[in-house]
Amino acid sequence: MTMTTELSEQAINQNPEEPIKVRRLARNKKLLAGLLIGGAILLFGLIGPFLTQDPRLVNDIGLAGPSADHWLGTTQTGQDVLAQLAHGTRGSLLVGAIVGLLTLLLSAFFGVVGAYAGGWLDELFSLFTNVMLVIPGLPLVIVISSYVPDKSIWLVSVVLAITSWAGSARVLRGYTLSLRSRDYVLASRVAGERRWRILTVEILPNLIPLLASQVVFAVIFAILGEAGLSYLGLGASGSFTWGTMLYYAQNGLALRLGAWWWFVPPGLMLALFGAALSLINFSIDEIINPKLRHQTRADRKSWRMSREQLHKAKEATL
Repeated sequence: MTMTTELSEQAINQNPEEPIKVRRLARNKKLLAGLLIGGAILLFGLIGPFLTQDPRLVNDIGLAGPSADHWLGTTQTGQDVLAQLAHGTRGSLLVGAIVGLLTLLLSAFFGVVGAYAGGWLDELFSLFTNVMLVIPGLPLVIVISSYVPDKSIWLVSVVLAITSWAGSARVLRGYTLSLRSRDYVLASRVAGERRWRILTVEILPNLIPLLASQVVFAVIFAILGEAGLSYLGLGASGSFTWGTMLYYAQNGLALRLGAWWWFVPPGLMLALFGAALSLINFSIDEIINPKLRHQTRADRKSWRMSREQLHKAKEATL
């Protein structure tokens, strides 16, 4: 019993900041709120399609308001809005997941691998990244989407990923260049460790918070970008997303006819999920940059102080 207690105390003394980081992460209200809202929407997108009817099923009740039979009413052709919202949530989340994964792979390959390798490979990857960075993303997506008649969710996701990875790659390249010259990396090279092991063991773990932030930002961009394309009629054909619901609601004159239940739910889901991912992204930024967290706390304290207290605090510091 005494030996176990001594071992636990030694483990805590070796890394005293670890329990503090865990408690600080658990008290992060932004992160908790973002995970709660995002998790609820994700659960609805995964389970909702199995609990609702066919979203393409046409009923004889058009533009009916919310009722016991149709909780979110029906469209102009009598289709159930709740069923469309459940399938649309799954479609939008699928787009976000595909774009986030592809952006992670492309940005990590061209940013991290090129910066660590150095030499002509880094110059080549950097040149290609700069070329992709200056290409306007939205016009290119519109052009590609307009020339393809039958667009699937996978095609739209790939196009969005191709036009959105370059910025993340530039950020990862700059951070990898700074990590490459750290003492522990140089020590690993002197010890004769292989390059792939140094990259995966010494460098990549330090990039995990930054990679997570880049993935969250890519998911936000993908969902909003797909919604904008679908609203313009250039989104995935034959699939339900939040953007296609808004597109069909616009063509069906839902706003003019007062059918708020047709366009408010997908718009609200877009806003809530975007806010949830933004809160998560802000929390990750605070974890990456402790100065940002301390500055935020200092601002909160200054807001709570009166002018006289603030003036006295400034005089005390001078």
